[in-house]
Amino acid sequence: MALLTLAEAKAQLDIDTDAHDAELLAYVEAVTPVIEQFTGPVENRTVTEQVNSRSNLLALSQAPVVSLTSLTPVLTGGQAVDVGDLAVDSAAGVVRRLDGGSFAGGPWTAVYVAGRGTVSPTINLAARIMVQHLWRTQYGAARGMVGGGDDVSVTEPIAGWGYAVPYRVLQLLEPFKAPPGVA
Repeated sequence: MALLTLAEAKAQLDIDTDAHDAELLAYVEAVTPVIEQFTGPVENRTVTEQVNSRSNLLALSQAPVVSLTSLTPVLTGGQAVDVGDLAVDSAAGVVRRLDGGSFAGGPWTAVYVAGRGTVSPTINLAARIMVQHLWRTQYGAARGMVGGGDDVSVTEPIAGWGYAVPYRVLQLLEPFKAPPGVA
């Protein structure tokens, strides 16, 4: 599952030849981490990490969470927890025991799939627009693009994002914004 395919980027840019595929693929691949910095993981990936808890909750670092694969204590001799006995708040990346118990005996090694399961059409559109915005740098002054064109002037940077991410992309991604402390 790709956030954006080469074919989708070519369609957005009205490119019908293969002449720029290698270069355009670099743009397509560069868009994913920028989008995911704002939304958290979109493309599904397996994550293995150590987590600690002093309560009955474990907070995974990458949300949303598609599924929890395993939860085992790091220390030898500890008992793995059956993932069927756990509830995962997918959006927040928080794991809790269904029996109300705590996560004693940690730290724990959590293996899970982070991402969204499917790419929302809105996130895909934001990625298409971002590739289009970045691809415009190919034109330079020849097409009147000095100073930012119609996206935003380089003298008006977006707080925390700079000029690479136009307002329209941020507005499309707003409903998918990662919770604080995630992404």
